[in-house]
Parts: sequence; C-alpha cells; structure tokens
Amino acid sequence: MKFQRREIGRLLALSVLLLSMNARADWAQSSDVLVVKPGPANGQVQAQNPPGFTWARHAAGPAQYEIEITLQGAAPVSAVVERNWYLPTTAMARGNYSWRVRPVGSTDWSAARTFVISALSNVFEVPDNTTLKNRIIAKGHPRSLPPSFFDPMSGWKYVRSTALVPYVSRMGNEVKAQILAMPALSDARWSLAIAGAMTAAMNAQQTDIRNRINEASRQLQAAAVMWHLKKEQLYLNEALRMGDQFAALSPTGPTSYANQDQATREIALGLAKALDVLARDIDPVRRAAWLSAITVRTNEIYANLAGDNGRLDQFPFDSHANTSMIFVVLISSLTLGDIPEAQKWFDFSFRAYANSPSPWSGPEGGYANGTAYAEYTAGYLVSLWDPLVQATGINFYGKPWAIGLVDFATEFTPPGARTHVFGDASETRPDARVFHAFAARQWSPRAAWYVKNLGGTEDTLSLLQAPYPMPVASTTYLSPPSNSAYYPSIGWVAMHSDLGSPGRTSAYFKSSPYGSFNHSHGDQNGFLLTVAGQPLLIKSGWYDWYGSPNWLTWYRQTKSQNAITFDGGKGQLVDGYRETLQRNGRITSFSAQPTYDYAQGDATPSYGGQLSMAKRQLWYLRTANAVLVRDRLASSVPRNYEFNLHAPTAIVAENASNVKIAINGQSVCVRSLGAGSWAARTGAIVKPGVVEDHGAFEQANDGKSTAEFLLLLDVGCKRPVVSTGFANGARTVTVGTQTVALD
Repeated sequence: MKFQRREIGRLLALSVLLLSMNARADWAQSSDVLVVKPGPANGQVQAQNPPGFTWARHAAGPAQYEIEITLQGAAPVSAVVERNWYLPTTAMARGNYSWRVRPVGSTDWSAARTFVISALSNVFEVPDNTTLKNRIIAKGHPRSLPPSFFDPMSGWKYVRSTALVPYVSRMGNEVKAQILAMPALSDARWSLAIAGAMTAAMNAQQTDIRNRINEASRQLQAAAVMWHLKKEQLYLNEALRMGDQFAALSPTGPTSYANQDQATREIALGLAKALDVLARDIDPVRRAAWLSAITVRTNEIYANLAGDNGRLDQFPFDSHANTSMIFVVLISSLTLGDIPEAQKWFDFSFRAYANSPSPWSGPEGGYANGTAYAEYTAGYLVSLWDPLVQATGINFYGKPWAIGLVDFATEFTPPGARTHVFGDASETRPDARVFHAFAARQWSPRAAWYVKNLGGTEDTLSLLQAPYPMPVASTTYLSPPSNSAYYPSIGWVAMHSDLGSPGRTSAYFKSSPYGSFNHSHGDQNGFLLTVAGQPLLIKSGWYDWYGSPNWLTWYRQTKSQNAITFDGGKGQLVDGYRETLQRNGRITSFSAQPTYDYAQGDATPSYGGQLSMAKRQLWYLRTANAVLVRDRLASSVPRNYEFNLHAPTAIVAENASNVKIAINGQSVCVRSLGAGSWAARTGAIVKPGVVEDHGAFEQANDGKSTAEFLLLLDVGCKRPVVSTGFANGARTVTVGTQTVALD
C-alpha cells in the first residue's frame, strides 16, 4: 500500500489545529513537557493500523487502567492494561473512533479523543506475548538468521554467487586480519573512574571503550558467520576466543552499565548472537559462562529500564535508554528457553518497544535529533532488527514509522548529499551504506528508488546475514518521493527543485516542537541551502563531543545557524533540560505547489521571552530557482537584529545589500530587499582543513515597531529583476516572472 506521507501530514496538522481548541485539560495530558503525550491525538488519521495508545499516568498510581475504544455507530470495546500504553493485537476496521481511559475501579475517565483509520493506515500487527514466546522457542537455534543463510555456498546460483562471494572473501580477510591486529580485551586498559562532570579525558576513554567493544563484537559475530559459511576451524576458534574475552570482562568494571551503558549492552548482545549462531558448536561449560555473563549484564539493564513500572512509559525522552530497550528486546528473544529471566525481559520490553520504537518523531517518521543521529539509529536498527525479524516473525521494517524514516532520509539526505542536516554531527558526510541497507529491507517503490540512486551496497557483515534476495529486489516499480515534504511532529520541511535530479536545489527549514533538546540545536526557524550536493549556506562549527566547551558556547548556539540573533549574537535559550523542550518552535503553515513551496515557522518561544515575535516565512520559487525569506521580529525594548549567514567558503560582499557565495561551480547571491546592511562576523575555531565564513544583515529597531528582513537567495546568481507591489490588499514580491504574496 502506498503511504501518502504529505497528505497524512496535512490531515495531522489541520486536525490538530481545529480540534485542539476544543480539547479540555485532563489527567491523561500532563503539563510536564517530559511526560508522554496522549495519543492518538484528536482527529488524527493514523499512519498505523492498529494505532498505539499512550497517556500520562494517573496521579493515584493505579495498578491497572481500562481503555475504552469506540467505533462510530458501534458498541465500545474495552481492554485492561497494567501500564500507561496499549497496543491492540489486530487491525481495526476503517472508520472514525474515539477513545478514553480510566484507572480500573474509578469513574475518572480521561477526556475522549478521536482518531481515524483510513485507507492510508498501514497494517502492522503484533500478537500477544504468549503467542510470540511460543513462536520463538519453537524455532530453536539458530533463530536469528534467515533460512537462505543456510543454503550451502556450493549450491548458490550464478547470480547469488556473483553478488555475494566477493563479500564472503572480504569478510574472511577482515576476520583473519583482526586476529593478528586486535589486542586482547582487558579491564586494565581503562583506568579512569567515570564520575562527576565529563572531561575531555573521560570522554576519550568512553569513546575508546565503545569503539573497542564494538570492534570485538563485530569480530565475534563475523567469525561465527564465517564458520557457518566456510566451516573452517580457524573461524570457530576465533569466535570462541572472542566470546571468552567478553565473558571475562567484569560486569562491575569499566564496561558496566553504570560506567558505559553502550559497552555492556553490546557485550550482552554479542554473546547472545554468537550463542544463537554457534548453538550446535559450543561446549556446555563455555555456554554456561557466556549465558551467565549475558544474564548479569542484561539484568542490570532491565532493572534500570523497569524501574518505576517502566520509566520510559512515562518519560520517553532518554536516547540511551530507548536504545537499550531494543537491545533487551533482542537479547530476550534470542535467549528465551536458555535463560529463565529472559521471560520477564521479553514480557516487559517487546510490545512496549513495538508500540513506540522512537520518541524522536510521531508515527509519520522523521528524527528530531538530526539526520546524522537518524543514520546512526538506522545503522544499529539493521543489526538489531534483522535477527529480531527472523526470530519473531514481526517485520519491523514494515512499521509505518520505519517506512517514514526512509522517506525522511530520502528528503533530507538525498543521493549525492555531502553533509547531514540539523543537529549534532550535521556537518559530517552521510554514509550511504547505512540507509542503503535500511531501505533495502522494505518493499516500498520509494525505498527502491532510494536504494538504486544511492548506489553502492551495505556493510559486509549485515549483507551476509540478510535475507537473499533482499525485499527491495521484489519491487519492480520505482518512484521518487515528492519534491517537498513536511513532518509535523518534528517541524521539518524539505523543498527541492527536482528530487530526482543530481543537480537539484534543496532548501531545508526547521521550526521544531523539540526545541534544542538532546542533540538538537538553537536553530528554530533556521534553514540550509544546498545545490547539486554542494552546501552553500551551512550550519557552522563541528561536533567534538556532547557537552564540550565548543558545543556549549558555539556549536549549538543560534549564532552558528542561519537564524536570527540580536544585540551581538544573543539567540535562542538552549540551557536547561525541560526548558529546551519548552523553548521551541513550530511550523504554522505549509503549502506545496507545482511552482513553489511555502512554509512559515514561529520560533518566538525559543527566545524565552527576549522577543515577543520571531516568525519566518520561506518560499522556494521553483520557476525562478530562488528562495525568498521574510522575518518579522518584535521586542518590548530596542534591539539590533541580525540575520546570520554561514558559508563553506569566503562570503564576498558586493555592497551593503548584496553578498555572493561561490564554491565548486555552484553559487548563490543573497540580496536584501528591505532594511538591513551586511556586516562580516567571526566564528569559532574550525576543524583543521575546514573553511567557513560568517556574516549577518543587521538592522536596529526601536522596540516600538515590528522589524522585518526580506532576503532573496538567488541560486546561480542569475540576477533576476525583482519588484515589490500590492495585489488584493497584500504586499507582493515578483522575482523574474514569479510573484508571491507576503501576507
């Protein structure tokens, strides 16, 4: 079924705007921005059928909740649950629904909320835990690999041999090389005690632990895979050696959950995967030692996540904990029948994760933390979901959120993109292998288009463990996504001249309800401009480490974005925790037309009361291949406003109203059509080998009137004739032959 993302986005935005005005406050809607939001929200057409239900916990702390779901014209259907979420096991009939929830034995019903199941709602069904556990245990071991993996290489047909034998050879060579190069794992390697504020030295040790454990886990899994493919004793010996080293690491030492959560979960998972693959080839004593190590480490992760009856149920915005949840899901799925505790791990985690795999967007997909972290997420999901799909029979790649993540990647990291977009690590180059792999496991015509146009392939180890042929291979119809996209839940907009063309112009605009939370930045109402893959207007700076002095003082600040500051670089407030979610932005209007795209953002809350208005309108004029940007700003006191611009090369000032940016055969000329004079700026120290330049159009305001910037980004420096006027009571701007109304 084709998933009409833009139409669902419009329906989501319209229904929320119309119905939220009439919604009354109730206990299911917490005033705390960190608490889970009730959903489905009023009037939303659901991306998924059946939808997942969530609500804030009742103050009485009941042991159970009763949820009542009513199809219009039918009798209510009820269910009783022990946590503040519910995922029905079967798809619902199309129609208009309402739902409400109460503590069992109470009359304190939440407000009724409505939602719609339509032809746009993709079916994604998850059976009950008992059914799933019986299905998994019945598989025995190995349960993490597809049936095609066990086809003898001698029987591979020509096409498969041609495609995969080079990767088998490459994987074998990698394992053999690492036998000689990889030092033995030892707790003694890491001597710093992790405590107090993070320092550069502690960060370096944490990074080294993560990297070493990830390398060792890869070697362990790769050796096990090669043993099954080649049946050479060298590979079995190496798998056993690496597994023994993992099992010998202290669960209370530097790789413990308290010291390095990423390390301890990777150790537990690496051992669980290896035990599953080597089930018939490992002796009982070694098997018991590995299972013991898995149990100790996973029990600690489980205890952390299960605290407060599942802390993520109420407070979902914890990136490391959310990742740990899927690790527990897979570890428990692979060790059911082998570790008694795996039953409780599975019951706690599986359906909770299936209900809500990510807090960083709504069900339409997307990733509020930025495309670099979306890529990192897609990378670990491939390594986790592939065995999970095989073990459980639940195709997580078919979940609408996963389909949406591929569409999101296509729009914001299209083929040929040289940098990521927004948030931490956005200056880095995308690794095409990651989304190639993630998209290759879907049947979507848009995923097939993305895979083909990304080119290349994926990581060797994931490819060898993947089903053959890949799901995407059965998609005979390729279709590029639309030239524009709006993701309501994260407040992102993409506008392209022609997404199918490598020479495309791409403008990206953001005004996000997530504010500067977590890996997001103070860039509400910020934008980026890229032409033919070449960034022209960029986010300045580089990501050394989370919380570093550079990160705090420049990298995530508004002054390093193509956004508005005032009075010498003062910008959006990015300090605090809850506050970063409250000081946010939102897209208040979006329109996609054949000749232009339009979005308006309101970033006023992000300035924390320093400004009384901070609104930006952005038009991508497809006919003129130009971007028109208008800002309206107000404050109760006089301000000197700054429209900041950053470029990966020198910004040449032609006069006070015009600057030019040109690099690698691409260019943009920025013309001020109203108030504001250009002034060069300095930025932070750049990464070695990187060039950046900075400046801003500035204008003073008396605090009694609304300030306005009106800028034209002339892609290719065509120097079109520009005029302003009035039509039907509204101000207009004409660029070449294309006219837009400002109001």
